[in-house]
Amino acid sequence: MKRMGLEALYRKPSTSKPAPGHRIYPYLLRKLPVTQANQVWAMDLTYIPMARGFVYLAAVVDWFSRRVLTWRLSITLEAAFCVEALEEALARYGCPEIVNTDQGSQFTSHDFTSVLLKNEIAISMDGKGAWRDNVFVERLWRSIKYEEVYLKAYDSVAEARTSISRYLAFYNGRRPHSSLDRSTPDQAYFNARLRGELLDGEIFYTLEEAKVVIKSWRRHYNTVRPHSSLGYRPPAPEVVVSASKLAPRPTLN
Repeated sequence: MKRMGLEALYRKPSTSKPAPGHRIYPYLLRKLPVTQANQVWAMDLTYIPMARGFVYLAAVVDWFSRRVLTWRLSITLEAAFCVEALEEALARYGCPEIVNTDQGSQFTSHDFTSVLLKNEIAISMDGKGAWRDNVFVERLWRSIKYEEVYLKAYDSVAEARTSISRYLAFYNGRRPHSSLDRSTPDQAYFNARLRGELLDGEIFYTLEEAKVVIKSWRRHYNTVRPHSSLGYRPPAPEVVVSASKLAPRPTLN
């Protein structure tokens, strides 16, 4: 069939077709040391085969910690679901310095790039056909497909969403990474955020001093610090319970 120029007609999982007229941004990560969480995010999409047909998965990944920050499934390749994933990540985790993508039309579209430009985030794009420029996301796709997707045949989009959600919770919170000194992405991401936001190069000379400062920071984070994803409210308003309202401790006979 190849010699005769014949091929089957079927839906092909092409996810990175550029759009004529869209601006292509330069690749900014070459030789750039990535040393902290939220310095660089990467975003990409891939196809997820199902029992019949397939869907598309887009994910925002923190480059430093490999943590999947947000993700979306879609039955089409329109830019909307990529924009939704990006906007959710920005609302929940703040703005990175750089977002890196490939040259697919979803990421070169005005709807997508305008979100980045509005938030003063530098835009980086892989070289054409240079998958190594976004190697950490490519490794994520390999893990998802070989550890989850290829072992199952989803009958519906809802089933795919539920199963992938379960896997990504495992990937972020329980799966250790050799490149992170056997830490999980959750541990690497939140420990880095803690060091960057709380410590900021500060040196503690005693364990007790460190405990006092960290306890104070946690109290501030939970009861005072506003979060955009919560309507600029703190996660847990401070509640003071008097000793008289506490249940008495049972006595042992």
